[in-house]
Amino acid sequence: MSIQWFPGHMNKAKKAISERAKNIDILIEVLDARLPASSISPLLAKNIRNIPCLKILNKADLADDKRTLQWIEYFKQQNITDAIATVSHEKSNCAKIIKVCRNMIPHRKGLEKPLRAMICGVPNVGKSTLINGMLGKKSAKTGNEPGITKAEQRLILSDDFWLYDTPGMLWQKIIVPESGYNLAIAGSVGRNALDEEEVALYLISYLKINYLELLQKRYSIDNLNENNHDDEWLNSIAIRRGALLSGRRYDTQKAAEIVLQDFRSGAIGRITLEVPDEWIKWYKIAKEIEIQKQQQKAMQKTNYN
Repeated sequence: MSIQWFPGHMNKAKKAISERAKNIDILIEVLDARLPASSISPLLAKNIRNIPCLKILNKADLADDKRTLQWIEYFKQQNITDAIATVSHEKSNCAKIIKVCRNMIPHRKGLEKPLRAMICGVPNVGKSTLINGMLGKKSAKTGNEPGITKAEQRLILSDDFWLYDTPGMLWQKIIVPESGYNLAIAGSVGRNALDEEEVALYLISYLKINYLELLQKRYSIDNLNENNHDDEWLNSIAIRRGALLSGRRYDTQKAAEIVLQDFRSGAIGRITLEVPDEWIKWYKIAKEIEIQKQQQKAMQKTNYN
């Protein structure tokens, strides 16, 4: 299954971000700490070049601590980039973020030269909750459905620190299949763009290899391991959670919804769905496939003409 989701308002966001980028000093990109690379928007990388960037690994309280540290180190090795981990609702985030930004852009300070930051992130990454926690009041719209914030707004973090909030924006085309699944697992993709059972099975396949004990403990299943088929796991979860239809048939749709919700809430445990080396491998393979597709299209066009 290829997961794609780029509703109309994201085209408007793309244009707004490109325009705003001309007048900002630093980009703050909010990532989901459980899928740091998958929650990066390549549209930002393409449209915003040579601007210092602070990567915020949000929802760090739901992520694997060791893997979060790996990602922070990975991002810090990139040009004009820093990275920190945050938990959305913590009030200390405001001072932490302002301090890092000022260290990166020391020449912008005072009322005459306020530091102008733009904050971006994929849908449902916790950006609005993070902003509200920083401000200590409800200024940004929040919700469980992706795509809540649909218009740019300027927020004043201090007299000389302006923050421009932008709508959540996804990949215009998701070329890395694993990223599509991870975004769907985290709830960053609209439900109409995915098959929840297939997404849950993908999640189970990753957890049984990387977080087997957490999976077994959450659903009280100790007779299955990484060698059992993903369907066996989903059926066992259906039994444990009473997701059954008439005739003792498994309600795999309900079981899938339970698994996804348990991941999103952190009920399974602190989990990160990718590490830097994995991501580099996934992206390399995806780019090679994409190049092959483009070459095939070019050949077909040449033959047609």
